[in-house]
Amino acid sequence: MSNPSGRRTRFATFPRTEPSSSFVHDIVSAFDRNADAIAPAATEDRFGSDRVLALLRDDLVALGFEVEAGKRRADKIQRPVFFGDDGEPSLSYEIDAYNADWRCGLEVEAGRGLLGGAIYRDLIQAMVMTGVDHLVVALLNCYQPTKAKSTDFDKAKAIAAALYGHRRVALPFRLTLIGYGPIMQP
Repeated sequence: MSNPSGRRTRFATFPRTEPSSSFVHDIVSAFDRNADAIAPAATEDRFGSDRVLALLRDDLVALGFEVEAGKRRADKIQRPVFFGDDGEPSLSYEIDAYNADWRCGLEVEAGRGLLGGAIYRDLIQAMVMTGVDHLVVALLNCYQPTKAKSTDFDKAKAIAAALYGHRRVALPFRLTLIGYGPIMQP
């Protein structure tokens, strides 16, 4: 779990055969600027992804993202999957934030994000969302509310490496994983 730059915010892009998109550094910088405010998500059981997203909101909006505003349906960001009669979406999935110019979706996970299977849901739903050519998934570097510890970012990197490195899978988007929060040693 080395971090040669000394930053708490890390990122990895996939496929590994292409450099990261220019806007990735801007998104990572938003996490860096809010590192102290969002760090408690790693150790506090009730400091969830909604709170992390709320703390990142202003920086993400400044980058051109539409950001989920709350739990009410009207506050959610919907990305269409299918269109039905009169061109209206007949199936849509929710996403935490979306930048139309970059065709980039963003999902923020916290707490039990990896253990709860959120990375798999995020990948599957992004595969069928229209207008998502780049998916960014932010996960904790390490989640440790008790003695048990989960290195979510590193585990998600292994999942992404397997998917993007295997010839049986062809994901229709570029992927950036962001690891945020403290990097705790084993």
